[in-house]
Amino acid sequence: METLSLQGSPKTPTVEMNAETGVIEIKGRSIPENSIDFYRPVVDWLDKYSENPANETIVNIQLEYFNTSSSKCILDVFKKLETVYKKNGEKGVVINWYYEEDDEDMLEAGEDYQSILKIPFKMIELEE
Repeated sequence: METLSLQGSPKTPTVEMNAETGVIEIKGRSIPENSIDFYRPVVDWLDKYSENPANETIVNIQLEYFNTSSSKCILDVFKKLETVYKKNGEKGVVINWYYEEDDEDMLEAGEDYQSILKIPFKMIELEE
C-alpha cells in the first residue's frame, strides 16, 4: 500500500500516512476551502488501510487551528481509526494529540474527540 503524502499550505495541514510503519501524522492549520474534498483521500486511504493495518498504528495530530467543517472531517478520520482499533485490540491504535501549553481550546477539542471515541488519546503539551 502506498504512503499518502499531502503537502501542507497556509490553509491545509501536512498529512503523512505510512502503512508500513503504521505512523499517521497530521500537522498544521486546517481551514481548507472545501474540507470534504481535502480529507477525502485521507478517509479513502484509511478505508484501505483498515483492511490490513500494521500491528500498531501511531497517530500524531498537531493542529494549530481547525475550522468547524474540518472538525467533522477529522471526526470521520478518527471513526475510520476506530475500525482499526476494534480489529487490533487495546494496543492497536494510539492517538497523540499535541497542543501548545496555553491553547486551552485545542486541549478541549482533543478531550471532546476522546469522549466520543473508543480509542485512547494521549494529551501531549508542547512547550512554546
